[in-house]
Amino acid sequence: MADIKIAPSVMTADFCYLGDCVKQMDRAGADWLHIDVMDGVFVPNMSFGAPMVRAMRKYSGMFFDVHLMMEHPEQYIEEFAEAGADLITVHYEAAGALHLDRLVSRIHAAGKKAGVAINPATSPEALEYILEDADLVLLMSVNPGFGGQKFIPKTVRKVAQVKRRIDEQGLAGRVEIEVDGGINFETAPKVIAAGASALVAGHAVVDAEDPAKAIRMLKGSRV
Repeated sequence: MADIKIAPSVMTADFCYLGDCVKQMDRAGADWLHIDVMDGVFVPNMSFGAPMVRAMRKYSGMFFDVHLMMEHPEQYIEEFAEAGADLITVHYEAAGALHLDRLVSRIHAAGKKAGVAINPATSPEALEYILEDADLVLLMSVNPGFGGQKFIPKTVRKVAQVKRRIDEQGLAGRVEIEVDGGINFETAPKVIAAGASALVAGHAVVDAEDPAKAIRMLKGSRV
């Protein structure tokens, strides 16, 4: 089984102490830092932009996993790349991702890894002709826009479908499967068993009394 990457979500943090949270997640042994960028259009909430990513970069050399929940991500690719993103993920459903192949190519041209996200009701078949060009597939296990939502169980089946297609295309070990939403000590083992290799964890890690222990427990999760 592949090493499991844990990506705490800073959306759960107190924004007044965001730098402290970033340093704490780094010390706790997080593999990635998941940064949700929401525009209030594609999702019914707003967060922050590239300047905040640039500010967080000063506090850590961690791998920055930047998730653009935006209607027009094409307008900001280079800006987030310059701000310190290591991976930039865009949504298949966004109007600005209409030319998704071109958008993935732009992310790579900016020197960053490219991810493609799909919402809970989007079929994994939507990924068929972009899978070989992506570095990561992000499967939303809640409807994006708010933290603290309940995990959608059918996501487990979707993870297994995507993993099977990755294996069939000979992309195993090259394309990561990340799951975002409702990840905790009960749901993590299920998605890991189905083939997920990266887990976005908000409350389970950021709000934990001992984040390092929480990360170790999520990494060791088994059915």
